[in-house]
Amino acid sequence: MGDEVEQRTFSRQDRQDFRRKVQQCLDALASMLADDTFAVDEPRIGMEIELNLVDDVMDPAMANTAVLEAIADPDFQTELGRFNIEINVAPAPLAGDRMRTLETELRASLDHADARAKDTGSALAMIGMLPTLREEHFAAQWLSENPRYDLLNSQIFAARGEDIELNVTGVPLPGSREAESLHRIVDTILPEAACTSVQLHLQVAPDEFPAHWNAAQALAGVQVALAANSPFLAGRALWHETRLPLFEQATDTRPQELKNQGVRPRVWFGERWITSIFDLFEENSRYFPALLPVVSDQDPMAELAAGRTPELTELKMHNGTVYRWNRPIYDTSDGEHHLRLENRVLPAGPSVIDVMADAAFYYGALRSLVDADRPVWSQMSFDAAQDNLHSAARSGIDARCYWPEVGWVSPQELVLRRLLPMAEAGLDAFGVDPDVRDRYLRVIEGRCLRRQNGAVWQRSALAARERAGDDRGRALAGMLADYLDRMHDGEPVHTWSW
Repeated sequence: MGDEVEQRTFSRQDRQDFRRKVQQCLDALASMLADDTFAVDEPRIGMEIELNLVDDVMDPAMANTAVLEAIADPDFQTELGRFNIEINVAPAPLAGDRMRTLETELRASLDHADARAKDTGSALAMIGMLPTLREEHFAAQWLSENPRYDLLNSQIFAARGEDIELNVTGVPLPGSREAESLHRIVDTILPEAACTSVQLHLQVAPDEFPAHWNAAQALAGVQVALAANSPFLAGRALWHETRLPLFEQATDTRPQELKNQGVRPRVWFGERWITSIFDLFEENSRYFPALLPVVSDQDPMAELAAGRTPELTELKMHNGTVYRWNRPIYDTSDGEHHLRLENRVLPAGPSVIDVMADAAFYYGALRSLVDADRPVWSQMSFDAAQDNLHSAARSGIDARCYWPEVGWVSPQELVLRRLLPMAEAGLDAFGVDPDVRDRYLRVIEGRCLRRQNGAVWQRSALAARERAGDDRGRALAGMLADYLDRMHDGEPVHTWSW
């Protein structure tokens, strides 16, 4: 989806041509999988972080064009809303002390970008969902200037045939018994821009991909419970990780009748454990109509026959508009092709060390689950993994999760007793230095022991401000200002006070 899209209208013939071309790409992919010609590098941490922009009163700053010009760094790119930008972190080896070096480099890069943003009257906010976003910020005028976003917006509404309904009932704030709710009809996909995430990448060999994807699916609920950081939207206290239901609803191409028929949503957890990466690409092409049916001139089978690497442009474009929480990626570089697993469940923030800790836990636990003698996905149903994700999104660290041989358990109990030792062993298997491993896993341990992640801190800090007499608007802005101060201080969120 990062590719430029210039074509602005699509004919019926375009869609038929695109479908045929996607099938040709699938045929080429199947041939490459059979030949096992994929490049596999040493294990590396790859990361993308989506960021929000705020002004001096903590409102969204619709200034990403000016901010990007001021930063003048190709690692920073535009995103869907004018209050969003993204940083692409160059892949780095997992082994040794490289994660610690990456943390230092990331902190310096974000500090530099924030200083340049301040020259334009804006500041960076690394948070799962900007708490001061209001409904007026979802107007079409706030889509980023890049034409692909306007085109994607129009194509989703054309497929849906009606406006989008947002409907989320929240969890009562500390000290309150009343749940707040959001129920609105919107005519743009800009609520999707409220959902700012950290995306983790891992290059994987084709024969190892199914185990990695299945393990990531099993871990997704625990990841969200530990890292939830998106409790507020449009002035309301909603889920601990409101980003998940909001993203599901804001990109839904189905009217109610198709939902009633069981048609699959474009934001999709999936419906079964897999035995081949091909399963995921094939499902995407079989189940989801094209949103951006742009056809290239390249013949993928002819490229293979000539001994060259096919781009599989149509397959990549289509794959980028099916929003799996763990997504398969085909990509090319320097004449070679490779496969990556993209983990998309984590919110941005709260601090750089928190982001690195979430990444270390994910990579370590993933490695141990993949290496286990008895796979966890052979011991639990796929529905249980999906239920874990939605329970964690709703209740965060207060959720209940199912895990084989344990049953229903709190996330912190599961992590402390089972998954933290597994993450430690997994990082050891990757060759991560023990002091680096311990630096990040102790952050995860601290969150569990104190039962405080970003969402817990935000909810508690806002409740304290309201008890002191602030109305909701003042409380949200004040809480966000305090959040940004602590974000820049760089201490992990479990140590924050309010």
